[in-house]
Amino acid sequence: MRASGVTEVTDTDFETEVIGADLPVLVEFTADWCPPCRQMAPVLAALAAQEAGRLKVVQLDVDRSPATTNAYKVLSMPTFMVFRAGEPVKSMVGARPGRRLLQELSDVL
Repeated sequence: MRASGVTEVTDTDFETEVIGADLPVLVEFTADWCPPCRQMAPVLAALAAQEAGRLKVVQLDVDRSPATTNAYKVLSMPTFMVFRAGEPVKSMVGARPGRRLLQELSDVL
């Protein structure tokens, strides 16, 4: 379930959309069958709108993009990873309120 204002990325365009991005990128590794992932959709939509121009927010479906999921050793959903200059700089596992997510991102924005 894609959040409004959040780009969906795949194995095919991960390099371009995430690794090559000018802004820091928050990637949610998600799955349609994951209830906590569905709970995060409005949180991510709000974050994408609030941080537009400072942070790019994307979702990657782990079932449709196994190569990227395996490359970053993602085992639980949702997993959030922040990429800066093409490198993962922060990883968080599990659903959380928007305020907490933003607080956890403050050191990488």
